Amino acid sequence: MNVDITRLKSGIDSNVLIDLNYSFTKEQLENTNILELNNVKIKGEITNGIEDYHLKLNIEGTMILPCSISLKPTKYPFSIEIDDDLSEFLEENLENNQNTIDIFPIIWENILMEIPLKVVNEDLSDVKTEGEGWKFITGKEERINPELEKLKDLL
Repeated sequence: MNVDITRLKSGIDSNVLIDLNYSFTKEQLENTNILELNNVKIKGEITNGIEDYHLKLNIEGTMILPCSISLKPTKYPFSIEIDDDLSEFLEENLENNQNTIDIFPIIWENILMEIPLKVVNEDLSDVKTEGEGWKFITGKEERINPELEKLKDLL
């Protein structure tokens, strides 16, 4: 996702508009919990400040993640606002003679931070929640230790 900043550097334009849809490949999603990530809308701009460049982006899309209980693919919508100074990023990634900025690492890092720890599919009708000797507990269940219950009678 290279953005040409030639016109920003020369002072011809004060901003560069970004408006694109991006679908991530299986290779890009490798080593993440994301099963699919298609049609991510990326809108924003890079502006030229007094001494640095400023990035303002809105990223919206829907991740397909495995359900924490059934492992069924589950949709998880997300929306990210990025409002950041690019001076540190440019020092690390931009040589003096380059006129483009690759904003993909910034976008990808923010998307990875949006992945929730657990996602539960709304349709869990065919999932077994009890068995012989086990039971799936969804909330805090109050159980009193029977040995301590006898102490209650003494008081």
